[in-house]
Amino acid sequence: MTNQNVVVPESTINLAITVAVANSSIFSTAAQKPPAAPGGYISISRKNFLKNLEINGGATINALVDSMRASSPTHHKSTPSLVDDQTSWMDQHPSALEMFEQIIDASKGKQIVMFLDYDGTLSPIVEDPDRAFMSKKMRATLRKLARCFPTAIVSGRCRDKVYKFVRLAELYYAGSHGMDIRGPVKGGSKYKKGGGAVLCQPASEFLPMIDEVYKELIERTKSTPGAKVENNKFCLSVHFRCVEEKKWDELIQQVKSVIKEYPKLRLTQGRKVLEIRPTIKWDKGKALEFLLESLGFANCSDVFPVYIGDDRTDEDAFKILRERGQGFGILVSKFPKDTNASYSLQEPNEVMDFLQRLVEWKQMSLGEEASV
Repeated sequence: MTNQNVVVPESTINLAITVAVANSSIFSTAAQKPPAAPGGYISISRKNFLKNLEINGGATINALVDSMRASSPTHHKSTPSLVDDQTSWMDQHPSALEMFEQIIDASKGKQIVMFLDYDGTLSPIVEDPDRAFMSKKMRATLRKLARCFPTAIVSGRCRDKVYKFVRLAELYYAGSHGMDIRGPVKGGSKYKKGGGAVLCQPASEFLPMIDEVYKELIERTKSTPGAKVENNKFCLSVHFRCVEEKKWDELIQQVKSVIKEYPKLRLTQGRKVLEIRPTIKWDKGKALEFLLESLGFANCSDVFPVYIGDDRTDEDAFKILRERGQGFGILVSKFPKDTNASYSLQEPNEVMDFLQRLVEWKQMSLGEEASV
């Protein structure tokens, strides 16, 4: 299989975003009709919304600022309709911890493969993205997890930076939203026949452009206190977590003024971050499929992929799992969101608890097999 310059058709994301006409606020809701509220609501597809947010799509600054507000936990807390809908949302996306036995029953006789986002999933969201360290206990849990199941970190961060955070050579790493994938180097993988590192970099030709835009963004955003531009090798992140809300529209204008000169790059928005990525048809869902194929599970019916993530970009992977009819996605969120995930966890500590239970279950089952 060719590991370089892999491009596959982009899947369509059919999530709903609700627009509150009364206050021009945009926020994600559960996968159902939004509750009635003064001023009324209209629904638009996430596909069309994101298309409008792209730099050549004619999106208004206000629309993007509203979406940035929607990604703020403080704004979620202040939205009564979301709080009121919590119970209904949990009925549709129950806790993976509470449903652990059901999950294990569904996986019996199949090979579990673990896919994990980093920020907000394995580590808490912090003000300074360079200090998004996970706990020693989480690292120890991940090490045990990788001994039990093939395990990959799939992040928007640069692969090298994620590796420095995690520091576990036995894992697979997919950085830059899956545009930079590498497998275990030391001794290869016990799961992949033949061993050796997996390598996939479908956006290599964009590297000079990304570096050029990075330098321009650094210069252009200097006047916005708190803005931080991060070079994730095959994509760029403009963090606005430490930027005053009244400065968000100014920051967007600065970013747009740079990106408009680069039609091969697109602008999207994640959790407290603006993302600049190549326009190639590649995302975390494609990375998941590539890794499954590399591990020899592309057309297997006895594989059980589990993807855990907290961001919009993880929805591409959740959707792939639904389409395959294999495994499931777990959304990490304290608030109701429109999602293709089947289950939910509220924070990284719950993610760690879930992973520990998986490890304990696997170790127990191996012990039972050994005693037979």
